[in-house]
Amino acid sequence: QVQLVESGGGLVQAGGSLKLSCAHSGRTFSSANMGWFRQAPGKEREFVTLISWSGNIFYADSVKGRFTISRDNAKGTVYLQMNSLKPEDTAVYYCATAGRNPITGTYYQQPRWWSYWGQGTQVTVSS
Repeated sequence: QVQLVESGGGLVQAGGSLKLSCAHSGRTFSSANMGWFRQAPGKEREFVTLISWSGNIFYADSVKGRFTISRDNAKGTVYLQMNSLKPEDTAVYYCATAGRNPITGTYYQQPRWWSYWGQGTQVTVSS
């Protein structure tokens, strides 16, 4: 069983920055694909970004150029640096892991591809 704990959410003005962290409890972090999703009120959970165990990175078009995902295998932690935040980025942000699932096509953009989820952290961007 893997536990994921997010932190770093909060309230920020448009144009500001936040950095989210997600701590992975297991000993398999270095061989795990890690990602972030978000869910705004009344909307479906949507893919934000993925970093594979080998370092490949994918972003949703809506955050490309503004968000950066990174990982620290020694600390068992994945990060999401969010810059130039917009009100439409307001959502609960979830960390997820998918073990070493092979990345084929864009299946990783579907929540069902992922195995474990964190509890989420709220990000609110005011205009």
